Amino acid sequence: MRVLSGIQPSGQLHLGNYFGSIKPNLDHVAKADQSFFFIADLHALTTVQDAVALKQAREDIILDYLACGFDPEKAIIFEQSQIPEHTELMWILSTVTPMGLLERAVSYKDKVQNGIPASAGLLIYPVLMAADILLYDATHVPVGKDQKQHVEMARDIAQKFNTIYKKDVLTIPEPVIREDVAVVPGTDGRKMSKSYGNTIPLFGDEKVIKKAVMGMVTDSKGPNDPKDPEKSTIFHINKLLLSDESAAKLAEEYKAGIAYGDAKKRLLEDLMTFLKPLHERRAKLTAKDAHKVLEAGKKRAESVARGTMAQVRVVVGLG
Repeated sequence: MRVLSGIQPSGQLHLGNYFGSIKPNLDHVAKADQSFFFIADLHALTTVQDAVALKQAREDIILDYLACGFDPEKAIIFEQSQIPEHTELMWILSTVTPMGLLERAVSYKDKVQNGIPASAGLLIYPVLMAADILLYDATHVPVGKDQKQHVEMARDIAQKFNTIYKKDVLTIPEPVIREDVAVVPGTDGRKMSKSYGNTIPLFGDEKVIKKAVMGMVTDSKGPNDPKDPEKSTIFHINKLLLSDESAAKLAEEYKAGIAYGDAKKRLLEDLMTFLKPLHERRAKLTAKDAHKVLEAGKKRAESVARGTMAQVRVVVGLG
């Protein structure tokens, strides 16, 4: 089993990244024969168009990954932009990808509706994502339910390519949907996303985290009114940090009429306790650590990428 996953350096990592992607991926590392984790900095260009900000985000995200527990000895970590085969394969795949497939992408429609400019890059985003996956012969791609369509599109594109060129060059990947990984709500109740500006940063200063938590949107119920924990964004985030037993006890407090102000204070306390070991590991890491890990990861990743592209070039007549 070869597992691949990626994340954009488009801002600070947040709780949604951790529980929706990073934590599940850590679990997959132990099961996989080989794991690839890439920093999707080319994808980030669809939303981050500030060179200084992107450069800093690229450095921060690798240190954040390491602080979260990624072991570069067990998983290959690299930057997408440092492997030119990603864009080469993307172009070749784009020549066999039907426009209708791209126009049906739910994520494209969602992003445009939420104010992100409808650029050509945003439209062909799924083709680059397909190249990211297919370049490394990934057999399994862990994703949340909202990203399943992208993996399905990668499957469709790979099958189309193999059919047209009459050779099974590209491995057909399987999406791995973890049913126990919920979509983490943001401070406004929507999915937590940098694009929506509703995140709780994973490595932010305590004051910043406190401001995000205390500013969370609630309904109009009074301080002593019973509250449905399943309808509370505060509870949904808090239970991610607790054992099943502790979460059940907290749910009863909501039903008994906990004030939202007290619920937010409880969340903040549990959150800072949870984040403390991650922050301590992060403080010990330096830019040199990031450079060392990325250089080693690049060498290992490009070896696989070049092997795949050598086969693709021959099949399409460019070899």
